[in-house]
Amino acid sequence: MADSDLEEIRARRLAELQQQYGGQGQDPNARKDQEEAQKRQEDMINSILSQVLDQNARARLNSIALVKPEKAKMVERMLIQMAQTGQLPGRIGEDQLKGLLEKVSMQTQRKTKINFDRRRVMDSDDDDY
Repeated sequence: MADSDLEEIRARRLAELQQQYGGQGQDPNARKDQEEAQKRQEDMINSILSQVLDQNARARLNSIALVKPEKAKMVERMLIQMAQTGQLPGRIGEDQLKGLLEKVSMQTQRKTKINFDRRRVMDSDDDDY
């Protein structure tokens, strides 16, 4: 097999992989537009949260986001939804945020269930002669 044939096969395979896994084969402008849209959305979320939360509550939410980002995102979505539907009377303080966090913790609390599956091979209870 000639080197040119080998290079052609490698190039074709690389193009297939890029197409299969997406990201690398995208148009740079499309990726840039997507990043800008994501940045605008994050800015909107931050502005809503800064209007809804006081400084201590915002600091607590930021510290929670460092440890448990999925829980912080859930609380952020809950706060934004409450703000958009008019369910918030005013700015939320740290104590009210703690109450929301407890509600989220109760909803997402994992319940562990253990099943014992005993082996029935060579079990003395099966000796019914």
